[in-house]
Amino acid sequence: MNSARLRTEILAGLTVALALVPEAVAFAFVAGVHPLVGLYAAFIVGLITALIGGRPGMISGATGALAVVMVSLVAEHGVEYLFATVVLMGIIQILAGIFRLGKFIRLVPHPVMLGFVNGLAIVIFLAQMTQFQVPGTAEASGHGMAGGEWLSGLPLIIMLALVALTMAIVWGLPKLTNAIPAPLAGIAITAAIVIVFGIDVPRVGDMASIEGGLPMLHIPSVPLTWETFQIILPYSLILAAIGLIESLLTLNLVGEIVHERGGASQECVAQGLANTVTGFFGGMGGCAMIGQSMINVKSGGRTRLSGLSAALFLLAFIVVAAPLIEQIPLAALVGVMFMVVIGTFAWKSLTIMRKVPLTDAVVIVLVTVVTVMTDLATAVVVGVIVSALAYAWESASHIHAKTYKTPEGAKVYQIQGPLFFGSAHGFTEIFDPANDPQRVVIDFAESKVADQSALTAIEALAGKYEQAGKKLELRHLSHDCHKLLSKAGQLIVDADDDPDYAIAANYSVRTGVLHAGH
Repeated sequence: MNSARLRTEILAGLTVALALVPEAVAFAFVAGVHPLVGLYAAFIVGLITALIGGRPGMISGATGALAVVMVSLVAEHGVEYLFATVVLMGIIQILAGIFRLGKFIRLVPHPVMLGFVNGLAIVIFLAQMTQFQVPGTAEASGHGMAGGEWLSGLPLIIMLALVALTMAIVWGLPKLTNAIPAPLAGIAITAAIVIVFGIDVPRVGDMASIEGGLPMLHIPSVPLTWETFQIILPYSLILAAIGLIESLLTLNLVGEIVHERGGASQECVAQGLANTVTGFFGGMGGCAMIGQSMINVKSGGRTRLSGLSAALFLLAFIVVAAPLIEQIPLAALVGVMFMVVIGTFAWKSLTIMRKVPLTDAVVIVLVTVVTVMTDLATAVVVGVIVSALAYAWESASHIHAKTYKTPEGAKVYQIQGPLFFGSAHGFTEIFDPANDPQRVVIDFAESKVADQSALTAIEALAGKYEQAGKKLELRHLSHDCHKLLSKAGQLIVDADDDPDYAIAANYSVRTGVLHAGH
């Protein structure tokens, strides 16, 4: 790594670390824990995922998506149960990585990804609104800066002017030079103006003091009983799922920007190990942070060094530089995050909404709304389910048959379209056992039997022809289906030129009834 790349990576890490401070503090307030619990989580999770994560350059730390789940646990059982929950959450994520469950993120359709980034951009934007409230209300409300009076008059004008200045620097500096990351320059210049001229605006220190020592090993003080396990397991499962979904989607998003693939299973293990360690060092756990990841990427961070630098700078802020960092105006950090919002939102989705199928447009809007109203994991799951149902409905409507008669008088049904649970009913309506000739042939050359519902439909149809005293032949089925559909008497399965694909599951036939096999 040459000196220019080294400087870029370190400065990108410094920029990310500055943006991490108010986020970690705010999310700690949301969860109802001390700010250092959020800062320690940001440091430890960021450090471990930077070293062994599946996507170099991606930033992880304490996030709001996890904090909103933690708040009820902390309120009802206390912070020690949170630490135990984070440990179990990490173990679950490690197991997900070992069993390679991260590959299922490939099932997320592109419209869901667009809704995900749009919703997240809106969430990041709304999160900055709390910085426009009167300082000092955070601890009183227990939910960060929320719940206080909004800035007005001259203080609001000054705040907006500083935000605009920061945004202008972030936008304009890259047109002049790339020697220093634009977000870092924006923060530094705005902070210098505020400090030199003594401008009275909300600063990082107004949220809470970030001064502290090194994180210490801390075994969660909870009874090792079955009752404790029952309390923390549901929270651990939810947190693990949210953390992995957000991390893997961020991994894919960053990968598209830098044109490199990341390791999903490796990222699961890294997130799990990071959270397990965090739970033993008094941290609230975390996952990938799309906002900070975008800051890092836009600042030139591409390697593990930028993430490592961000974690170490954050620790330095906590241990030795807290008085200085607490003087940074929140307006500078808000300006940087606003530029992240502009860069994250998929503006092209607004122009393609009229060009894509209606279902895709609905999914984009639905995922965006659910992301804003609930959380990212719920939105993605809802989006995938709706997309899958829409695909199943569309595929179900495509099954039909061409028919003709052979010189021998047999009627041939050439099935076209997939045969699965969604199209099974339509498949049975194609046939006319009562009026068909004595010999009927069903040709599956242009179809595929996909699941047990399809096999059951074929069996039921065969039964109808058998009751009518007619001979039914099935052609061009996969070899897996031969043994499944060999009925005594009238049903004939032709093995000539049959395709070699496998159905979704294996079954065995006993006395004409389908049972699950092995």
